[in-house]
Amino acid sequence: MGDTPDNTGIDGLGEPSLDEQIAVYQREFQDLDPQVEKVVSALSRLNRRMNVAYGRQTAALGISNAEWEVLKALVLSGAPYRMGPSELAKKLGLTPAAMTHRIDRMTAEGLVTRERDENNRVRVIVELTAEGRSKWLDAMRAATIFEEELLQDLSTQERGALGDMLTRLLDRVEDLQAKG
Repeated sequence: MGDTPDNTGIDGLGEPSLDEQIAVYQREFQDLDPQVEKVVSALSRLNRRMNVAYGRQTAALGISNAEWEVLKALVLSGAPYRMGPSELAKKLGLTPAAMTHRIDRMTAEGLVTRERDENNRVRVIVELTAEGRSKWLDAMRAATIFEEELLQDLSTQERGALGDMLTRLLDRVEDLQAKG
């Protein structure tokens, strides 16, 4: 997947190689830093292609990426894997109505339950079911295989360095977004 091995020509997805793209950008916008553009363009393409791969994996398990995000949020909340719908909506950047629709679907599929809080009858609790946890684990197994294949050409040290560099970039983006 991705650019052709010699980094020339159109790749299998109808995009020019990164080098071709950057050459066009430089022709049209002379102030471009080709090193920066190569990093950003490679990250963008990698993100898109990884999302496609993950989407295929979740679809093969009978869940959508949107459902995967809910399962992940519940697992990240820790045992007993329970959250309120408004907290879930906030974590996933959804409106309450969109979250309700998603929870309705997932409840019908047996991935989560939705019940009134025993201590506060006004509050609703969404909880991961055994089936939902099983789907999450299956998705994690498939993702682990894909991710190991993706990084197979990198040494342990390179993986660590890449992880550190990407985390620094992520921190920078989050700082810039927080500033508005």
